Amino acid sequence: MSARPELVVRQAAAADAAAIAGIYNQGIADRVATFETRPRDAAEVAGWLGHVRYPLLVATAEGAVLGWVRAYPYRERDCYAGIAEFSVYVDRTARGRGVGDALMRSFVPACERVGLWKLLSRIFPENAGSRALCMRHDFREVGVYRRHARLDGEWRDVVIVERLLGDAARS
Repeated sequence: MSARPELVVRQAAAADAAAIAGIYNQGIADRVATFETRPRDAAEVAGWLGHVRYPLLVATAEGAVLGWVRAYPYRERDCYAGIAEFSVYVDRTARGRGVGDALMRSFVPACERVGLWKLLSRIFPENAGSRALCMRHDFREVGVYRRHARLDGEWRDVVIVERLLGDAARS
């Protein structure tokens, strides 16, 4: 029996853009994690990189990107500057191997270090894997947006999850 390669979580680099796009495109095609329907390319993903306020991390094993997690702005108003939305995606071949957990263990502290006080996301109710991942990392389910948007012509609900960070978590 061979040992699993060690997972390394690090800040994403420009060289990771194609792999990040490929994993995101799997999520788009699967229709269980996003309302997006248009595949992304490396050039578009490269625009996500280098934002000091919004971490983008990748998990790798033996040099291959197996998953990623990204924070991005919640709203433009200054009063929401410490809130970020996030997305986490794992390559189909790596699901169930702890990649999401490894990403979240590094991502949450990275978000605290840049001064974010809340992370939130919206998850399809039937996406049990993502909901369980969030629960394991101390997110709480706040509620459900009913008929939030259409995907392939069908109304879809989403479960809202949040986690307080830093001072907001301690108050």
